[in-house]
Amino acid sequence: MWSFMSTDGIPPEERLDWYSDIVSREVMPAALSSERPAEFQGESAVLDLGDVRATRASMSPLRSRRTAAMIRRGDPEQYQLALLLKGTVSLTQHRNECTTGVGDLMLWDTSRPSDCRMPAEDGRVRVSILMLPRNVIPLRPQRLDRMLARRIPGNTGMAAILASYMTSIEAHSAACTPQELHRLGTIAADLATACLAQHLDAEDQLPADVRRQALLQRIHTFIEHNLGDPELNPPAIAARHHMSVRTLHKLFHDQGESVHARIRRRRLERCRTDLADLGLRSRPVSAIAARWGFSGPVLFSRCFREAFGLTPTEFRALSINDSRAERSAR
Repeated sequence: MWSFMSTDGIPPEERLDWYSDIVSREVMPAALSSERPAEFQGESAVLDLGDVRATRASMSPLRSRRTAAMIRRGDPEQYQLALLLKGTVSLTQHRNECTTGVGDLMLWDTSRPSDCRMPAEDGRVRVSILMLPRNVIPLRPQRLDRMLARRIPGNTGMAAILASYMTSIEAHSAACTPQELHRLGTIAADLATACLAQHLDAEDQLPADVRRQALLQRIHTFIEHNLGDPELNPPAIAARHHMSVRTLHKLFHDQGESVHARIRRRRLERCRTDLADLGLRSRPVSAIAARWGFSGPVLFSRCFREAFGLTPTEFRALSINDSRAERSAR
């Protein structure tokens, strides 16, 4: 699970040095400095995903420099890919320089000197980072050098899918088994590779399993965005992704869940969330079912009972009672 560290409880005059020691020990040696060291606050957490590690961090603006001497002192030999969730960050490495904002990604190499700056006037920074050993990225280092310190917009293509996946790890990893966490790490590495390859026009050089995983995530994302469409079905999905229906079914068969099962499960989960939402209690059950693509209330009620053991109406009543009892106990 997440290993958590925070400057809370550390005397203000010691917080920056303490945080710098943590970063140097848990991530890589780096020199941290701040324009307002007495006001510095920071927290971070690390999650092991097999060969890959995920890090989330929130901190007051600072500057992080990594010199050749620091690399000699300690180098995890990783590519680190960051998704900026709050604030602004500028990075310089390998003769490249970029400034990123919320929703952008950027890549750096721990084996090269770097200079990372967070402007004080832009406020606190929050970031999600994938720490990727070199051997899990099957792209030539000479090509990857072109991606160092380069802004990668996170709202289109594989970058958008990767960004969504990174935030979902943070949101849902607590419920995962060690085996599932290892699988999450493998998928994260494949998506990061596919994202970088797309920006390098090198997708044809990817191993078949990486291309397959990237395609599957594209399809999952397409399904998520179209759950409310009652016409969402295997032929429509296959046509959108330029493949045969047979190929689509084989892709899902290898995952242990059919296309139909995936669509129905995600629709039911969305309906369950809405039915438990007190803010939607005046919305009819039939309207919630229609919102998520069910063709009629009878089919929806039967599917919901099969999945959760209660009718939608029974589940909603129980959820409302539980929410009221919880608020009364506060």
